[in-house]
Amino acid sequence: MAPETVPLRRNRRFRTLWAGSAAAMLGTCVADTAYPLLLLAMTGSPTLAGAFGAVQFGASVLFGLHGGAVADRHDRRRVLIVADTVRLLTALSVAVALLAHRLTVPHALLAAAAIGATMAYGGPARMLALRAVVPPEQLRQALSQDELRVNGAALAGPPLAGLLLGLGRAVPFLATVLASAAALGASVAVRFDSGTTDGTTGATTDGTTDGATDAGKEKGAVFAGLRYLLTDPTLRATVLVTVALNLAGSAMLLAVMVLLRDHGASEAGTGLALTGEAVGGLLGAPLVTRLHRTLAPGVLLLAVAWSAALLFLVPAFAVGPVVVFAALAAMSLGVPALRVMLDVLVFQQVPEAMRGRAVAATMTLLMAGLPVGTMTAGLLLDHLPATTVLPLLAALLAAGLLPLTLGRSLRGTSWPKA
Repeated sequence: MAPETVPLRRNRRFRTLWAGSAAAMLGTCVADTAYPLLLLAMTGSPTLAGAFGAVQFGASVLFGLHGGAVADRHDRRRVLIVADTVRLLTALSVAVALLAHRLTVPHALLAAAAIGATMAYGGPARMLALRAVVPPEQLRQALSQDELRVNGAALAGPPLAGLLLGLGRAVPFLATVLASAAALGASVAVRFDSGTTDGTTGATTDGTTDGATDAGKEKGAVFAGLRYLLTDPTLRATVLVTVALNLAGSAMLLAVMVLLRDHGASEAGTGLALTGEAVGGLLGAPLVTRLHRTLAPGVLLLAVAWSAALLFLVPAFAVGPVVVFAALAAMSLGVPALRVMLDVLVFQQVPEAMRGRAVAATMTLLMAGLPVGTMTAGLLLDHLPATTVLPLLAALLAAGLLPLTLGRSLRGTSWPKA
């Protein structure tokens, strides 16, 4: 009982898993920048450079729902260890190939597929592991600290990848080997409850769970988490609005990139402007508890979404890297509270035996919004100037939010009891 009642700063299991998750996230952010830059240097082809992200994303979506079913069916700690091991071996294979001057494009694309698959299978298990080692009354605090991990890695990863790549082609990949090893070490070092199938059984002394192998074997089990989210009115509205916000946000990012380019901003200036998203997330993480105390879930969701719709308009009327940075930072202030809100709602309401699939379904839906938003923005930007696309995106998002704002179902939601 002691580890469940001590402050988080003294909770060894939480701090160890948090550090391992931070290492994994930083390694992923470094790799996401280093691989395309490496492929571009090797081939000179922007298409092949972009293929890495496309293959990685495709593998994550393809295996996403099945990853949730595996997390519910098997011991989550073992799933996490296997995923971290595959990630480590993948990074090591690329680093060794580079040191031997034998890396090929197919090898790099296979690495992209492997990384995407480990995200699909390890992602739900890692999320559930980090939250399994804290008591319910500390959940929001733990999730707020997790937001610092996510946004800190997003801010530090790209410039770190560029710096390491300047030291040598193999250097950033050796760094991802070290990060993957740290994540694997944390997964091996910490035992945590792996979930139950009927709400009554718990983890055994060897880290497995009684009856865990029966979870997720029923017909259509892979889609059970998705069905649960879309059947529950509160969760359905929450997830769909969050997906819409993710889709519109990715479209907005491409539009502001084009806008800055058209107004003569340098690549460095554009890159710095886009860091406003991570900076806003870092600044918003300490506000999570306060926002949750002040606003009900539905009100918080609508407030963040409406503020984003309004902030879409800012770069269209006041162009410049500083303006874009400020708009993205302001837009991202409420995102940590929104992500924690979604997490709390899922963990408080979804049955334990289905949590892996519910988390995986949410992750898959959110990820699917990114390419759809970018593709939509690209089609619009082929025919319209960015100063027109941004207000159009704002109008489309507002049109989707208006019925939910006028209705009572979302505005009347309340925080579930712990």
